[in-house]
Amino acid sequence: MHDVIVIGGGSGGYAAAIRAAQLGGKAALVECGEMGGTCVNRGCIPSKIWMRAAAMLRLLKKGPEFGINAAVEPVNFGVIVERKNGVSGEIRAGMEALLQNNGVEVIRGRAILKSAREIEVEGRLLETKKIVIATGSSLAFPGIQGIEDAAITTDQVLEMTEAPASILICDAGYIEVEMAFLMNTLGSKVVLATESPRILPMEDHDTSQRIAQALREIGVEVLTRHSLKSVSRSESGAGWSCVVSGAKERTVEVRKILVAGRKPAVADMGIQQVGIELNADGGVKVNNRLETSVQGIYAIGDATGGWMLSHAASSMAITAAENCMGKAGVYRFNLIPRGLWTVPEMGAVGMSEEEAEKKGMEVEVGSFPYAINGLAMTRGQVDGAVKIVSDAQHGEILGVHIVGAGATDLIGEAVLAMQLEATVNELARSIRLHPTYSETVVDAARDAAGWALYLPKR
Repeated sequence: MHDVIVIGGGSGGYAAAIRAAQLGGKAALVECGEMGGTCVNRGCIPSKIWMRAAAMLRLLKKGPEFGINAAVEPVNFGVIVERKNGVSGEIRAGMEALLQNNGVEVIRGRAILKSAREIEVEGRLLETKKIVIATGSSLAFPGIQGIEDAAITTDQVLEMTEAPASILICDAGYIEVEMAFLMNTLGSKVVLATESPRILPMEDHDTSQRIAQALREIGVEVLTRHSLKSVSRSESGAGWSCVVSGAKERTVEVRKILVAGRKPAVADMGIQQVGIELNADGGVKVNNRLETSVQGIYAIGDATGGWMLSHAASSMAITAAENCMGKAGVYRFNLIPRGLWTVPEMGAVGMSEEEAEKKGMEVEVGSFPYAINGLAMTRGQVDGAVKIVSDAQHGEILGVHIVGAGATDLIGEAVLAMQLEATVNELARSIRLHPTYSETVVDAARDAAGWALYLPKR
């Protein structure tokens, strides 16, 4: 009899199994594929290696601004793939070693839920006191005839030996926007089409505008309020004719169509047979303790739908594992940060200005542009700004939205401030090293508190 069985060995499942073992539980982890899941093998880690290569290429091309003239040779895609494989392999090996070190039993095979206390793995019946579902997500192909022949998936992008001459990217969430930046940098002509009125529709309007402007400035064609309707072979036979419909219908000729959408991977594992309820997006429905509708079964990460972010899965894992072992922790979904590793980067946490106002809140907004930050000026990275949304009465920080260099690291400051319930005045009075990008967060807090030092009077 196990205390906890975790289904899935990705970022969330791995963390949940270790945390349960740390608390004295007899823990097992069931995995039918590679340890590390999407993040380590086909997502966060591999894509960030490619994004780093793209960012370095753009940085090299800015060398003349600093008196450095260096010839840029054609990109060696094979070296990037080799590096990607090496880093992912190292992380997998480290995960497996830590599971062993913590006494977690690793069981290979596909798990099927039989009840709240039983699972079956390749014909073997296992009993447990608690279960954590951490099965992650899988690629989701749009239901458009012919798209599979025209498609290049995000998995295939990470293995490519050359970039397609042109590519259509449908939708404009985090993955799609990063891929638009990457493919453009590597030489593809990119068309980004989304049904939404703006890219990154779940983010603050100012963030969306800044990232859209950055994409357009590098040559990405951004089509909002447009959706892909049909795909057929082009007359030359070398590519594809894609009909995108919006205010006006138009045909886009491209060599490839990127498929980047994902869906919770919860099919064919007995979810509904044991009575577990699903969300509208197909993810497992959980409460604020991360327990499903079936007592004793918990779910975390991509399997629950929503943001589908690796760090969310890892943090959810701690709460779920601790609750499996008798605690009664509540997970704070509002503290999940989001990010983009584009140029400029994006980082965000909490509510957008629009979201707060829709909830009837009276808000104060503070912002500070990178253009007058000392470090940004010295490095020539002046695109972007920090925006803080706060409660007008008490100064509670409701959301922080950063576009600019280092945003994916800076957003950690905001997460901690919100977790510790700091007010904008408390953040405004904190001290930062000069010159750093972190000063922009303090300056934006001062603006939200009504006493910005380095901005003109309003």
